[in-house]
Amino acid sequence: MTIAQDRDSTHLENNLLRQIRIKEHQLKIAREFNMIYVAETLQKQLSELEKQLPDSYNLEFQALMSLLDEEDL
Repeated sequence: MTIAQDRDSTHLENNLLRQIRIKEHQLKIAREFNMIYVAETLQKQLSELEKQLPDSYNLEFQALMSLLDEEDL
């Protein structure tokens, strides 16, 4: 992998992580305001974004999602 490819890959990962953080924040708001259908849609979108992450991020993502789920209890 060249330096340019590595930089592009890092940029894509950072952008994806930013999108995930935004969706997580939106999901938290939807849950706080009991917007069930919006929360379901956001959860699906988060899952799709998560699938795009490299394997090393998947465990971190799952841990973060479990924390979000625990907040709703």
